Amino acid sequence: MDEIITLDYGSGGKKTSALIDTMIVPRMKNPYLSALGDGAILPGEKDLVFSTDSFVVDPLFFPGGDIGELSVCGTVNDIAVCGGEPKFLSCALILEEGLETAVLEKVLASMSAAAERAGVQIVTGDTKVVERGRGDKLYINTSGIGFLRFPGLTPKAIREGDKVILSGTAGDHGTAVMLARSGMMQGELKSDCASLNGLCSAILQTGAGVRVLRDPTRGGVATTLNEFVEGSTLGIALDETAIPVRPEVEAACEMLGLDPLYCANEGKLLCVVAQEDADLVVREMQKCSEGQNAAVIGTVTARYPGRVVMKTKFGGSRVLQKLAGAQLPRIC
Repeated sequence: MDEIITLDYGSGGKKTSALIDTMIVPRMKNPYLSALGDGAILPGEKDLVFSTDSFVVDPLFFPGGDIGELSVCGTVNDIAVCGGEPKFLSCALILEEGLETAVLEKVLASMSAAAERAGVQIVTGDTKVVERGRGDKLYINTSGIGFLRFPGLTPKAIREGDKVILSGTAGDHGTAVMLARSGMMQGELKSDCASLNGLCSAILQTGAGVRVLRDPTRGGVATTLNEFVEGSTLGIALDETAIPVRPEVEAACEMLGLDPLYCANEGKLLCVVAQEDADLVVREMQKCSEGQNAAVIGTVTARYPGRVVMKTKFGGSRVLQKLAGAQLPRIC
C-alpha cells in the first residue's frame, strides 16, 4: 500500500484489490465479507443477498444513461449475478450546494424509471448536502437486498474445459463516458447501462451448469476474468476474434489509447458454464435484448494456472493481467 490514496485505488484493478485485501478485510473479517462476491449471501429463514455500491460518474448524464439509472442497475446487477432476485433498494444522496434542482429532478425520475423496469422498489434512503466545492454536484449510494434463488455460484466451482461466455459487446460504457467527458462524443456510441436480473434468471432457470456469473464493471472483462482464476490451478484461454466489440468502440479506444477489454461495462454479463451447456446458455441469452450479441469467448484450461491468456487476431498470444491503474476515473 502507498502512503496516500490515489485514484488508482478506485480503478477496480490491482490497487483496489490491495486496498480490500490488506486494509478492509483484515479489520472487518467475517465469512460473509471474506467471500468477496458482488454481494453477501446472508443466512436466515430465507437466504438473502445484500449489496451496496456508490456512484460518482462524470459527467452525470452520458449517451445511453445517467448517474440515476446507473445507480439502480449497478446494484440490481450485483444481486442478480450472485443468484439473487433483487427486491428492495435504498438510496443515499450526497448533494453539493449549488446543484440545480432541475438536474436532481431528472436524476430521480431516471432512478424511478429504472427501478420500475427492473421490478424493484426504492424503500429507504438518506440525503446530505455539502458546501460548495466540497463535492462534485451529486454522488449516489444504493444498497440492495433480495432473495437467493440460485445458490452455489462461485469461481471455486470452475472446472477445466468450462466455457467462458460474454453476453454482448465489450467496453461500451467506459468508452461512451470517456468520449462524453472529453467532448468528442460522435455517432451512435452509447453506454450499455441496463439491469441484468432478467437475463440472469433466464439462463439460470435452464438448469445449465452455470459455475459463476459476474458483471464486468470497473476493470472490464480482463480484470474480472483474472479475479475468477487468481490463485487457482486453472487459467482461461481467450480468443480475441471471438470477443464482440463494436467497431466504433474499437476506433474510439485506438484514438484514446484505451483497451476495450479493460473498459467498464454496465449492462454485460460474464458467465462460466459447463462445456456441454455452453450452446444452450448462448441461445438463451440471445433471446433477451441484453444478450443479443452473446458469444463464447474462451475456455478454462490447466495450461495457464492463475492467468488469462488471449490468442490475438494476429496469431500470437498476450497475457491479460488485472488493470494496474485508473484507465478511466469516475466512470461509475
